[in-house]
Amino acid sequence: MSCELSDGVVKKIIREVGRECAARGQTVSETLVAFVVKAVVLDPRNDFNVDQTLTKKDVQNLIQLCVTRLLDTTNPSLSTIKMQVYFDMNYANRAELLSEQRRVLEGRLAPAVRDITESRPRVQEEMENVYRKIISYLLLSSGLGSPTDIEVVREVTAALQSVFPQAEMITFISLSKKNKEQQLKNLAMLVTGVRLYNKECRKGGSGIDDLPAILNEAIPSATRTVDEGLNTCHTLAHRYTALLEFMQEDQHRYTQLSSFKLKEALFNVRQYEAFLCILLSDAITSAQEVEKMNVQFAATMQQLKNTVQNKVSIDTKEVFPLFVALSNLWTGFQDEVLLLSFLTNMTNNLQQFLEIQSQLFPEEVLASLLEGVTVKTDEERIRETMGTRVNVSDFKNREWLFPETTDNFDQLLIQYHGFCAHAIGVKGLTLPGNPAIGILKHKEKCYVFSSQEAAYIFAQDPDRFIQLNIEKAKEHAELIQLLELRHQFEYLAPYAQARNADKWLMKPTIKCDSSTQTDTHILPPTVVTSYEWNEWELRRKAIKLANLRRKLTHAMQTDLSHMRRENSTQVYLPKDVSTQTKRDSSSNVPRPVIFLEGLRGGSSPTTHMVKVDLTRAVDET
Repeated sequence: MSCELSDGVVKKIIREVGRECAARGQTVSETLVAFVVKAVVLDPRNDFNVDQTLTKKDVQNLIQLCVTRLLDTTNPSLSTIKMQVYFDMNYANRAELLSEQRRVLEGRLAPAVRDITESRPRVQEEMENVYRKIISYLLLSSGLGSPTDIEVVREVTAALQSVFPQAEMITFISLSKKNKEQQLKNLAMLVTGVRLYNKECRKGGSGIDDLPAILNEAIPSATRTVDEGLNTCHTLAHRYTALLEFMQEDQHRYTQLSSFKLKEALFNVRQYEAFLCILLSDAITSAQEVEKMNVQFAATMQQLKNTVQNKVSIDTKEVFPLFVALSNLWTGFQDEVLLLSFLTNMTNNLQQFLEIQSQLFPEEVLASLLEGVTVKTDEERIRETMGTRVNVSDFKNREWLFPETTDNFDQLLIQYHGFCAHAIGVKGLTLPGNPAIGILKHKEKCYVFSSQEAAYIFAQDPDRFIQLNIEKAKEHAELIQLLELRHQFEYLAPYAQARNADKWLMKPTIKCDSSTQTDTHILPPTVVTSYEWNEWELRRKAIKLANLRRKLTHAMQTDLSHMRRENSTQVYLPKDVSTQTKRDSSSNVPRPVIFLEGLRGGSSPTTHMVKVDLTRAVDET
């Protein structure tokens, strides 16, 4: 059908079936209708050929069959399919649930974070407004108390001022958006740690619930509820199994009980039991986590008390890590409360799918049917076969696994959810398999059996019995998920199996000799993650570090520099030159001095001049 029937035709059929059911007063989801449509086509009793295109008459017949099946509220098979669809749509493991919760919380806090990180306060009033927004963010992110409680707001404000005074707002505003977001997270953890310490010292803690005490009471209560449901399932499953076995042995009783839908009721109970086991495993894991966190929380709180000891001033490097550790542990407690609430809701909502048991088989009716029938529990069936096991020498081409020859024997992935691989297809029963008899490994898959006889019969022709089990699952579509046959019916949506992703990869390891060798390079290689070879990437980082958008250019002018301009000049430096001769000599001669008398004239008309030589002799100089 998946090949020949287009998606448009399938959607049309699903919508038509949904409208028909709604017209008759029954509202069904599209997921449930889609599963029922494909289950009806697979059922060989309906004579649909999945390898051929469905005719218009076939489509109408398919719609009527689906509507009839969906409206048959007395059929345990429909209740089982509804239970499987509900579990598939609502269940999530620890990691998925906590991841989704953190994603939702971050989405709710995103507007407040954006309002804080994108603000650009410039005056004191705006600074105070941003500080108040930080207080609101801390209240919302921690979940400790109501934001409308004045006492809680005062405690948060006092705790914040002790680790982040308002005077540091200037430094906070200058940070980048990413650093602001990181500092907000750090402040949230520090403030939470301070408030928890004050609560322990009876100096505050308004609005903070005692989560460890609440969990210590709630977890046992939830576990008891699941255990009670499992006990009910086990009792019903044992009774139905005993009746079905008795029917196959007594033909008269078979005719008498054939009108009762015992097989469908058994499958319903087994599926309910499988889901409760998943929830119980999660509850046990939660209890272990809470116990471990209680010890860590008490030790951290005592270490913090010893560090403080009424000191006036303490180094932040000593106490801040302790406050953060307290906050992380308290967040773990909050996560466990969320997980426990989820598991409780799942347990309560699954009960509605078991109500059909009391309608079909009231206690007095079931008691009358069980007259003369021996009811055996699963534990009793396993104890009866503990002394028997497969003789490997009886089989030449079969691989059998036993505890003493196989590592991880208890962690092997057993097919058919651990039920007997022979009883499903032959008897239509879900009998518990006993691994001590021997686990048959066939085509990389492991099978267990309820008895040695069943193991021998199955091992003679495993493929034939595997095909019988598939045919039985086609008749009872709820077995596809109960027996984990999703690999055989990949186009049918199975319930979430991500919780055991590691388990599915587990393979049997046969014991053998092995050797090891010391690594050549013990120390890890040194890789500088911040190294960049690209010049433009380095320039981009330099611009980012410079943060030019937040820088301002300043200038000033004095009276002396007003209306002046800068001048510069360049000269050739003087050059020192000297020479030297072979011989130094000098001479000195007297300076000639001659005196002329009578040049100015006299009383006589005729000028008489007298020349007198006053030059000194050479030897006098």
